[in-house]
Amino acid sequence: MTGHEIRRAFLDFFARNGHRVLPSSPLVPQKDPTLLFTNAGMVQFKSVFLGEQDIGARRATTSQKCLRVSGKHNDFENVGRTARHHTFFEMLGNFSFGDYFKRDAIKFAWGFLTEDIKLDADRLYATVFETDDEAADIWRTVIGLAPERILRFGEKDNFWSMGDTGPCGPCSEILYDQGPALAGELGGEGDRYLELWNLVFMQYNRDANGVMTPLPRPSIDTGAGLERIAAVLQGKHSNFDSDLFAAIHEETSRLSGCVYGAENDATVSMRVIADHIRAITFLIGDGVLPSNEGRGYVLRRIMRRAARHGVLIGLKRPFLYQVSGAVVETMKAAYPELAERASYIAKVVKNEEERFLRTLENGLKILESELKHTKGALDGEVAFKLYDTYGFPLDLTEDICRDRRVGIDQAGFDKAMERQRQASRAAWEGSGAEELAPGHRELLARGLTTEFVGYDALKADAEVIGLLAEGKLVERLAAGQSGELVVDVTPFYAEMGGQVGDTGKVLSGDALIDVTDARRLGESLVAHRVIVKKGQVATGARVTMAVDPVRRRNIERNHTATHLLHKALRDVLGPDAKQAGSLVAPDRLRFDFTHYAALDANERAAIERQVNELVMADEPVQARLLAYDEAVAQGAMALFGEKYAAEVRMIAIGDGVSRELCGGTHLTRTGQVGPFVLLSEGSVAAGGRRIEALTGDAAVAHLQTAAERLQSAAELLKTTPAELVERVERLLAQLKAAEKEIDKHKARLAGQAGQGILDQVQEIGGVKVLAARAPVADAKELRSFAAALRDKLGSGVLFLAAESDGKALLIAMVTDDLTKRFHAGKIIGPAAKAVGGGGGGKPDMAQAGGGDPAGIDRAVAVALETIKSMV
Repeated sequence: MTGHEIRRAFLDFFARNGHRVLPSSPLVPQKDPTLLFTNAGMVQFKSVFLGEQDIGARRATTSQKCLRVSGKHNDFENVGRTARHHTFFEMLGNFSFGDYFKRDAIKFAWGFLTEDIKLDADRLYATVFETDDEAADIWRTVIGLAPERILRFGEKDNFWSMGDTGPCGPCSEILYDQGPALAGELGGEGDRYLELWNLVFMQYNRDANGVMTPLPRPSIDTGAGLERIAAVLQGKHSNFDSDLFAAIHEETSRLSGCVYGAENDATVSMRVIADHIRAITFLIGDGVLPSNEGRGYVLRRIMRRAARHGVLIGLKRPFLYQVSGAVVETMKAAYPELAERASYIAKVVKNEEERFLRTLENGLKILESELKHTKGALDGEVAFKLYDTYGFPLDLTEDICRDRRVGIDQAGFDKAMERQRQASRAAWEGSGAEELAPGHRELLARGLTTEFVGYDALKADAEVIGLLAEGKLVERLAAGQSGELVVDVTPFYAEMGGQVGDTGKVLSGDALIDVTDARRLGESLVAHRVIVKKGQVATGARVTMAVDPVRRRNIERNHTATHLLHKALRDVLGPDAKQAGSLVAPDRLRFDFTHYAALDANERAAIERQVNELVMADEPVQARLLAYDEAVAQGAMALFGEKYAAEVRMIAIGDGVSRELCGGTHLTRTGQVGPFVLLSEGSVAAGGRRIEALTGDAAVAHLQTAAERLQSAAELLKTTPAELVERVERLLAQLKAAEKEIDKHKARLAGQAGQGILDQVQEIGGVKVLAARAPVADAKELRSFAAALRDKLGSGVLFLAAESDGKALLIAMVTDDLTKRFHAGKIIGPAAKAVGGGGGGKPDMAQAGGGDPAGIDRAVAVALETIKSMV
């Protein structure tokens, strides 16, 4: 069976057994601040296991894309050197949310392995947690496994958790005997007994203090590695030899000329490349871009490690972008979104490769320079700089150092690495949803929900079903207090999908309460942040919820405008320009999108013009509830990184102008947007751009202010706004001509002054030397003056010092014929200390400065002595 056939067979098996087949969630976890990347199949179901979300099904199955590169689940350094370690892999999983438990989970796993894909039952073994007699008994009495083929292990091997916190429980693993040709013992090291499946009996939730509390509904989370099963069924001892990697190896072989399969370093490098390009392709496909922090930093590390292994097999030019195409071809049947983004992914990868190959050359020069002065061990900070700045994996630095019989200061490297990890973690920690407070969890545990009626109404009568102060449930909030208010019905839109939460009022008798924000708790409960201005409010009270209508309308203007902007971007720039994030606020909109170059003036004008044309066309804006598949079939655009339910809300503008899946609030016609003004466009990451824009009253105010400033500028220059550009151009031309005339006068004066300074030239050891003060006013003049004197010397060394705005300016120059004997940077360094500064430079020219101009004469003397010492 091929990898694709195995994936399909797995999902079909569990669909036949009552499981809802769900798509893989993105590699970037949604609404989860505790994880850097999705590292297991159950991540998208964490809130379901905690009882915070109901997905409308008690059984589910997925093929989940996963990434393990940091923390507890970190396989990064082992990739390519073992048969089954990966950064990116697919986890086949089936899940029960309080439905079936251990007995059925074990039966399902055994049935799929022995009946559907027909593995030899005599080669299968089971492991259980050391105290889990129930699971052991099921294996023995229900499955019929002999007692000697049921092994018990402790917490290290048979107690599973997603991370330091979250759902966890005992587990049971299924092992496959690959035969005596491979070394290894049950429960020991070696490849003979391969873990194929892990059945986690999800019973507890572990908090940050390590305390485990029973989950509301004991559940099942199982995972089977697709790559491992494919290798077993295809008779391969290494995952890298299965069909899931074949096309990647073929493309790498074609580009490099290396043959995959020989037990040598080239095969190790090709395995690293194959693993890493899968991770790279899927990460970029899910919206991650290379950067120097957070998730982007991890992506950059993976890309540079892969590129470095390309160099090791002779690929000293960009190649990964081509290999990414093999990943797309192999995986597009299961992940069609990769094919849609293939060209964009290739552009991102190629750009990063080109950057790395440039820094690789520079890094090698730095390492060579350091090694000339290193005895014993290379400084750990230097090794980390090479790793962090130049993308050198530590093993590359180790290899080069080993050739020179030099070690590496591992402790210093580890210290610097930990510092970077802390910084990287700070860059992403908290990027998901806020952690729920105890009061929030209690409300969710009661099964309470909030009905949202804000699409059709801005006012609604409701009952207070919860009040919180500092995260804890309280009975009432009084005047002067702030907290959170939860009601059974609300017109307030809770912040989601880039649209900010509504603000407004809560009225209850004589009480007056301001709502400053609204946010979701779980999937179906809304908490309103409130400040009680007058009176009090108590749980059970009847209240009137009233949204600020002006602010809501401004938000709707900007939200509808983002859909029009998205349409215009794709029309002007091409289909690779896709939304990568947004902020929809009452005063502005921000729109992030994928694109690899800054927009030129014509593109910006075309985008702004098209949005305004769509506004003036006054197209209808309609919201429709459809089945997800039906909406996509109608051309609705689903955004990467978003989770969609079986029924979705599609915003349709005009007759095919725009169709997007969106839960936000919108206008009813595009004409209500008002004028659209594109304020700015710039880079936010490699391959990522950001537009900021205004609509409605904010756009009008901006245009009015711009017109007033234009009028004021025209009046200052004694012209009209229509003729302002021509007037400015004439003034600039006059200014440029005046500057040229001034430069001529300066040059003439400098020449006269230079003639006098040349009288101070000395001959030391047969070399012309000039060290003196210079009569110039700034650094630019000093450099021009020095260059003119150097040319007049023909052959020699000069050092000049000058005072400008209370600071000392220094410059040293050496003519080309003398740079092997004299070094300008080494001349200027000691001299700069005399004026309280520092500096350096190249052999032929160096500049410096200092804050103590009183030391200029001393600096000249020091420079002269330094020059003499070099003769």
